[in-house]
Amino acid sequence: MDRLVDPQVAMRLANTPLAARQAMLGHMSGRHQSPHRGSSVEFAEYRKYVPGDDTRRVDWRVYGRSDRFYIKEFEADTNLRLCLVMDTSGSMAFGSGSITKWDYAKRLAATLAHLAIGQGDAAGLYAGGPKLHCAIPPSRRPTHYMALNTALQEMEPVAETGLTNHLHQLAEEIPQRALVVLISDLLDDPDKIIDCWQHLRFRKHDLAVFQISDPEERSLALTPPMRFIDLEGDVAIVAEPELIQERYRAAVARHSAALQAGVAQCQIDFHEVSTDEDYEQVLVRFLTQRLGIQG
Repeated sequence: MDRLVDPQVAMRLANTPLAARQAMLGHMSGRHQSPHRGSSVEFAEYRKYVPGDDTRRVDWRVYGRSDRFYIKEFEADTNLRLCLVMDTSGSMAFGSGSITKWDYAKRLAATLAHLAIGQGDAAGLYAGGPKLHCAIPPSRRPTHYMALNTALQEMEPVAETGLTNHLHQLAEEIPQRALVVLISDLLDDPDKIIDCWQHLRFRKHDLAVFQISDPEERSLALTPPMRFIDLEGDVAIVAEPELIQERYRAAVARHSAALQAGVAQCQIDFHEVSTDEDYEQVLVRFLTQRLGIQG
């Protein structure tokens, strides 16, 4: 299949559908195409005209430019549109063990995209650090998954975070109710993050958040002395962990409490995930909980 999605994991998860917590376009809760045309139909691609095609679907402007007949192909909107939003800020490159937060995030995203497209729904991918450098709109075509997978494999976390700016932008640009899945370590001002969540919810998007952390980020259980490097800047300091542990843990607790208050306020689907957790179990929990609250 590919190196981001374990085929055995994908096979086991395929029996648990990715569900929406709220009505998607068409007010249907399933995984079916809309039977309607018009606003519920999305242009997919052109193909050459063959005898028997409906001439009403000939694009005459293309004919005027090329002197050839081309037919417009459409695909109906699916009831669920998965929009994966990846945080590519530098802090996502951290990993105290064999896997970084970024590696873990890519695995979650690729598997969710595979599941969505496999069940006939659409998946898209958005990512950014200082700027939004990836914007692949959702599609349900099977070949679309490979485009998403390739983009994920080519991306790397760099520089300082620009996540909150991108979330506000996406809240306005995603054209209809969607399932927006944010995968990030959320190492930013909690007030700014919560403001983004409110914006997305105001736009009627179903929002799920995976907060990825490394075990050492929670405890700072390190052997002194340590050199700490800012992954989103050029600052490096040498410090005794035991001298700063108490203040560090207090700051982590305040940050977590602020985010949890935002989760309750915005009513989002929130999951704290450590990179030492089995990602299959994380996804099983995510999928089954969504089935339990669907309706």
